[in-house]
Amino acid sequence: MRFAELETFENVLQFPKNVKGKWSAFFKNENPIVLELACGKGEYAVGLGFLHHQKNFIGIDIKGNRIWVGAKKALENKLDNVAFLRTQIDQVTEYFSTGEVSEIWITFPDPQLRKSKAKKRLTHPKFLRLYQQLLKPRGYIHLKTDSPDLYNFTKVVIEMYNCVLHKDQENLYSHDTISEELKIKTHYESLDIAQSKRIHYLCFSLPNELPAKEADQRLKQVLNDEG
Repeated sequence: MRFAELETFENVLQFPKNVKGKWSAFFKNENPIVLELACGKGEYAVGLGFLHHQKNFIGIDIKGNRIWVGAKKALENKLDNVAFLRTQIDQVTEYFSTGEVSEIWITFPDPQLRKSKAKKRLTHPKFLRLYQQLLKPRGYIHLKTDSPDLYNFTKVVIEMYNCVLHKDQENLYSHDTISEELKIKTHYESLDIAQSKRIHYLCFSLPNELPAKEADQRLKQVLNDEG
């Protein structure tokens, strides 16, 4: 039933063709575009949509039954600045042109804890190279996670790949002042799967040019050396 209803949602595009460079026309404005990758039920896309009416938000996920939840909530609340794109994250460059995206949020993604799966982590250089193809220069990438492993891995990547670190909060909720954006909670945050009892947050931007793929072998070696 959800998949059938999803087909009728005007704020959901499933594997669309010819949308690259046309998102301003879709939203009918020139406002900045912000992505939530692996958005699940879209809590962040919807939450940010409530907070920032002057920005457009697109939640991206492959699982339509999860997207349905966020898309329905956005429609019910008449959030015309929130949309959802159903596709694989590694296909994201098929849907956005260079500089079309202002920011990226990655909230509680699968940390892919096995080292053999490191390339599937959404902050792996493999993905950063994709993001660079669509992000505006110095566009922010936000990571919010309860996985200390993914948090520490991302810090290593930021340093090795000459990224610019803007914020590093190892225990987000220990701070007296927290932005409204960071108070948004996803379904997965409430589950506390990592049982770490703390939430980690990083905000960084990419260099003008990322190191070549040869650097990925050095990163692999660093991970192996860490045991």
